[in-house]
Amino acid sequence: GAGGLAGVSFSFSENNASGQTLADVLSKVAGGRRGGAGGMAGGGGSEKRKMPVSEARVVLEEVELERLLENVDLKKEAVRAVEEDGIVFLDEIDKICSSRDNTRSGADASAEGVQRDLLPLIEGCTISTKYGNVETDYILFIASGAFHSCKPSDLLPELQGRLPIRVELNGLTEGDLYRILTEPIANLLRQQTELIATEGVTLFFEDDAVREMARIAALLNRTVENIGARRLHTVLERIVEEISYEAAEMEDGAVVTVTKDLVNERVSHMLVTSDLSRYIL
Repeated sequence: GAGGLAGVSFSFSENNASGQTLADVLSKVAGGRRGGAGGMAGGGGSEKRKMPVSEARVVLEEVELERLLENVDLKKEAVRAVEEDGIVFLDEIDKICSSRDNTRSGADASAEGVQRDLLPLIEGCTISTKYGNVETDYILFIASGAFHSCKPSDLLPELQGRLPIRVELNGLTEGDLYRILTEPIANLLRQQTELIATEGVTLFFEDDAVREMARIAALLNRTVENIGARRLHTVLERIVEEISYEAAEMEDGAVVTVTKDLVNERVSHMLVTSDLSRYIL
């Protein structure tokens, strides 16, 4: 802490101008803190230490940060920022919603209780936290859900009224799935490439193969069940399953290329009629 640094002096090489500058600044900062404390340190408890300039820069940064933040109440500023600019995202809200056509059960009653607990939070109330009271009146709440087995209108009417703006998103297209496979830095293809690289094997995906994977994933989402981008995990695992087992026995520096034909060969059994494919886990 800053208090512990006040009684520490630093020594630098005489022929290092940067070190001399840092030493002067640190000496002034430490001296100013001792003077501000009413001379409690008295200069008698100082400790002389030698350290490289690179380490001294870190110490200097800590001292300056302490000085800049000593008059700032971080907790108060954080609470104010949350109240005025906070955004709360409620994902999978359809999991606490049940279709009104179904017979009422204990699980449905429990889900409705969760919705009722959310009402005052979204409408605006004061919540007690370990950092103080937080008012939710001006916090933006965004809720999302797939609503496969129910509809947004099955939510409590009071909750629907507190979420007045409704937007329906389109399903992922073949082009969207291709972008998911290629644009993120840590995309699925790179993850598999790095995983196989631990065995000393280079895995390469041709662009035609990647587009074919996106096409098959989009087709399965339309004909079987639309699970979005999760379908890419299924398709990719089927393609690299054998490669993952055989990579350990390959020579170091071996290159495995995934082509469009290989993709079709590995996932062809998945492209069956929709009625039968529902039984495939």
